[in-house]
Amino acid sequence: MANIEHLQTVNVPARTVYEALTTAKGLSEIWTNELTVNDQIGCINEFRFGGKGLTKMRVDELVTDKKILWQCVDSDPEWIGTTISFDLEEKNGKTSIIFRQMNWEEVTAFYRVCNYNWAIFLYSLKQYCEEGEGLPYHKRKF
Repeated sequence: MANIEHLQTVNVPARTVYEALTTAKGLSEIWTNELTVNDQIGCINEFRFGGKGLTKMRVDELVTDKKILWQCVDSDPEWIGTTISFDLEEKNGKTSIIFRQMNWEEVTAFYRVCNYNWAIFLYSLKQYCEEGEGLPYHKRKF
């Protein structure tokens, strides 16, 4: 099994980051504006990317201002069964985010593309939390 892992520091309290990652408003500015999101454990969040398929994430764990855990239940076959986690730790008004996408079957070209795109996601999260505007899929030019 392979994992994708990134660390991002955002110059805002954990509350701001948590809200960005658990609300339609935040996720539409960070990831994609084609979404259906509910911040309740057991709910299935849906994300679309310009007609390129549907990704469904089940919300498995929410610890306010600390942790978010999703399980991919429908998407590209390489994503199904992977777990996505965001661990948040606030110190002196800054929040460290440890992002993981765990349980990949193997390292493939798609894994590498996703690794890159998760880094862009975390950059978008930082921009949104600090400056009020992220870089979601529908605003990217690359």
